[in-house]
Amino acid sequence: MTIRSVEAIPVAYPEPNDHSRLRSVCLVKITTEDGVVGWGECCTYFPEASRAAKALVDGMAELVIGRDELHTHAIWLALKEHSWWYGNGAGIASLAISGIDIALWDLKGKVLNRSLLDLLGGPANEKMPAIASIHGTKASIPAMAEDIQGYLAGGMQGVKVGFGKRGDANLGFDHARDVEFVRTVRNAIGDKRLMIDLGIKNFWDVPTAIQRARAFEAYNVHWLEEPLGDHDPEGYKALRAATSLKIAYGEKEWNHRGVESIVTTGTVDVIGLDPGRIEGITGFLKAAEVCHAHRRQANAHNFSTAIVSAASQALSFACPACKELELQPVYGPAQKDLVDKPVWHTNGWINRPEGPGLGIQINEDLVHSARLDR
Repeated sequence: MTIRSVEAIPVAYPEPNDHSRLRSVCLVKITTEDGVVGWGECCTYFPEASRAAKALVDGMAELVIGRDELHTHAIWLALKEHSWWYGNGAGIASLAISGIDIALWDLKGKVLNRSLLDLLGGPANEKMPAIASIHGTKASIPAMAEDIQGYLAGGMQGVKVGFGKRGDANLGFDHARDVEFVRTVRNAIGDKRLMIDLGIKNFWDVPTAIQRARAFEAYNVHWLEEPLGDHDPEGYKALRAATSLKIAYGEKEWNHRGVESIVTTGTVDVIGLDPGRIEGITGFLKAAEVCHAHRRQANAHNFSTAIVSAASQALSFACPACKELELQPVYGPAQKDLVDKPVWHTNGWINRPEGPGLGIQINEDLVHSARLDR
């Protein structure tokens, strides 16, 4: 078969796990001459980035149309080479490549009638713990702890909490309040995993990050994410030497070369990877291999639509560097309504992927209603 068309579709949706903020992504739909369809996602988050990604996907389409849909790696290389001037595998170029690549892998699985996990070589991990990924939004610490208890009641094995988000939580700005939050949540969830993720609205310098990290050590925080932002090698070196907590960052890297550049500093333990950002499934595999070679953990940044969730599910099972998968505990339309089978867990363990390709069927009526360019 050959590829007949490539369509980029910028959409927007409310995200209940982010104080119902309107988020945007650019979906990619690739269709063969025989009418088989694959879906991908550029994890853009902002409407202007979604429109920009659409322009690049539209431009890259001529490198995809007419090709054999099984040649995912050859097409990925062609897209990388083509973007040498305006991205070279970075920025919006990486987002566009990501959406096309995910759609191609979905298409390949459907044509071969095999799951993405099968195409990736099968499970390197037999079981995958489910972790709730949330943002702190309420003014009351006990109320937030009670919410987290509810999220974990179905068996999820831990929670990652984003500080500095919309709402009234005011987390990440005051040492005493942050420590009280961590203490209260630890008491509420027992020995389940607790991760803290610093938001972009917070600013911790190195002494502040060291002070918080040392205080959090008493409450067995599983990891501390982006306490110094996405790029501060000297600061992370000082922090890493001053605390026993695992340090996580890396989700803002665009490709496996960027991941390698931070892994080799020796300052990061857990590297966030998003298939909708890091050049798709192909790019995720390359970055996860870097993590595995350096004995570091890779962690899928699974916080957009059900398309990235399905890709993250298969990749997390397939990549030995992955140790857990985060899920949004409250599903909005981009998860529960967009597809027929949203990724979920059973008693705290992520369900195995089933079905050809990504294993999901897309609700195209919902996609149409959510378009930014209607």
